[in-house]
Amino acid sequence: MEKLVIIPTYNEKDNIRNIIDAVLSLKENFHILIVDDGSPDGTGNIVKELQQQHPGEVFLEERSGKQGLGTAYIHGFKWALARGYQFIFEMDADFSHNPKDLPRLYQACAVDGADVAVGSRYVKGGKTENWPWDRAVLSYGASIYVGMITWMPVKDPTAGFVCYRNSVLQAINLDQIQFVGYAFQIEMKFTAWKLGFRIKEVPITFKDRKEGYSKMSKGIVKEGILGVLKIQWQSLFRNYKRRVTN
Repeated sequence: MEKLVIIPTYNEKDNIRNIIDAVLSLKENFHILIVDDGSPDGTGNIVKELQQQHPGEVFLEERSGKQGLGTAYIHGFKWALARGYQFIFEMDADFSHNPKDLPRLYQACAVDGADVAVGSRYVKGGKTENWPWDRAVLSYGASIYVGMITWMPVKDPTAGFVCYRNSVLQAINLDQIQFVGYAFQIEMKFTAWKLGFRIKEVPITFKDRKEGYSKMSKGIVKEGILGVLKIQWQSLFRNYKRRVTN
């Protein structure tokens, strides 16, 4: 019981079975936690079927209604910490993140000494595939914008394919994480960096989803733009100390 992959879902019935099978097929023995926000398409029911086939490997937390990506991950982080997982991963359900890259993120932390490993599109060797030009420009522009505002040494700060050591999530006061959308990923990395944890970027190929629909919206983008300014402004008045747990 060492490695847990958290996958938030909302209406992912076309992907969920395949993504779970792909993660479980890896020889490194990852466990999976699905945090489903009451998907009306029956995603949760498919996960329950798979739980019967993979007892003790696949877990499901069901919530009522869409509560946002950030709150889903915070829920999953607390669940993982309560059960003693040492390496906790974030990953999308739609195969934009390749499950075969999970062992590389794990190695970056477990072997190479990183505290946070980020699957990065914007370091050497990283790239995107099948993205519309406007989304590619928005994403890359956001990474430059975040770097200019925060000076955080992470080339892909909005990346959602991440491995955290248990110690990082223990040290962060998860109840103080403010954002639920685009800015959530930035805030988590920024907080870990300010607390002195080592972040390593691992090059990945990010592919646009083939099944289902993107959850990106104007509101999420707006949160990202304004959220970065808020994160940096608040950091000027915050004394970053690692949270001590018993």
